[in-house]
Amino acid sequence: MERTLIKDLAAKVGETVTINGWVDVTRVQGKVAFFDVRDRTSFVQGVVFGKPEVLEVATALKPEYVVAVTGVVQKRQEKSINDKVENGDIELEVTSIEVLNEAQPLPFASDAEINLDTLLDNRPITLRRKHERAIFKVQHEILVAYRTHLVSQGFTEFQAPKLVGGDAEGGAEVFKVKYFKGVEASLATSPQLYKQIMAGVFERVFAVGPTFRAEKSATSRHLSEISMMDLEMAFIKDHTDVITLVTGLIRAIVEHVNTTCAKELEYLGQPLALAPKTFPVMTLREGLEIIKKETGVDKTGEPDLEPEDERFLCEYANKHMGSDFVFVTHYPTSKRPFYTHIDPEQPELTRSFDLLFRGLEMCSGGQRVHKYDELVSRIEKKGLDPERFQFYLQAFKHGIPPHGGIGMGLERLTAKFCGVANVKEATLFPRDINRIDTLTSKESSDEAEL
Repeated sequence: MERTLIKDLAAKVGETVTINGWVDVTRVQGKVAFFDVRDRTSFVQGVVFGKPEVLEVATALKPEYVVAVTGVVQKRQEKSINDKVENGDIELEVTSIEVLNEAQPLPFASDAEINLDTLLDNRPITLRRKHERAIFKVQHEILVAYRTHLVSQGFTEFQAPKLVGGDAEGGAEVFKVKYFKGVEASLATSPQLYKQIMAGVFERVFAVGPTFRAEKSATSRHLSEISMMDLEMAFIKDHTDVITLVTGLIRAIVEHVNTTCAKELEYLGQPLALAPKTFPVMTLREGLEIIKKETGVDKTGEPDLEPEDERFLCEYANKHMGSDFVFVTHYPTSKRPFYTHIDPEQPELTRSFDLLFRGLEMCSGGQRVHKYDELVSRIEKKGLDPERFQFYLQAFKHGIPPHGGIGMGLERLTAKFCGVANVKEATLFPRDINRIDTLTSKESSDEAEL
């Protein structure tokens, strides 16, 4: 019999169907056995009674057994309806069970409270838990909305290289690659240089893919391998055009996630994100003045925001501006990479911004330098060698329009949508200085806040 997906069972009451999936939980009560089966779409309860040969198989089932189950879809009796679970008003009256693969006992109950190290050390099986499936369903829908919206706005997706000969961040910790003859190479920390080149090809481009940072850190905010969502757009007036585009993009992501992941967000206990038509925009100096006025703490001379400052400004924006998102603009030239456009009216500041969401920086962006001579000068002033960037600089010798863009971390965005405290929980297979799949040192911990 052809397989039926569990999500379609409600429309097949009274029909005999076959479902495939995993056993989630089992309950045996005398001569009656109950077990829940899940597939990629939903859950359903199966019930076995009056069939000794089927009951014998059912009583031997354990969590994570892979099964093919045939039975008749039945409406539950009124007293048995559970409107708090999926398919709580139907059940499958089982007539046969085929065990496709057995499973060894789990090292812990599927719904057990476990610490972060145990969660990640056992990732191949903990990813099957309802909590983790909810997180990565949200992540999937973020990517769907990201791509769909940008394509609708005339963007072209491209694949950026992950092996590079020059570091876009100009001094960031990089993973060296000893392979290429006579050339110093590394894993890419950003697709920045390549998306600027591509802005001279298609005007509007975006890329999704891994980037790598060899930072000596193991905090709840950092990873050594990050999934980045980057975009670049040409023929802009200044950074405000990028802010307008990103506002529309984030609103599209929020609307899509709120719609497609409503049950996942409810299960995770997360409110729908507040994304008004326009997001609050403030300069770094204005943000620090707000902090001084509201808290009495004077940080107005600081060149950047500390984590507690990001949290405060987001709480302030939520309470006073009805937004979970806030743009902070005009960071000092000293704090931004060489390709960032300087504000001609305030040459100590840049036409750059960060987007904060629920207390954490989600993305950095701004207008880029597009004139060749200025770009070479900026490279030199950052203490870098323009010769290392000759491949990149070719594009600027031959006409690049005014342009700008962003880089946004997928895991951070997912973590904030889902309300998880550590970005590693929003990463399928996290890597940092202490972890490649399992902890690399018994003395280290992913719980650390360094």
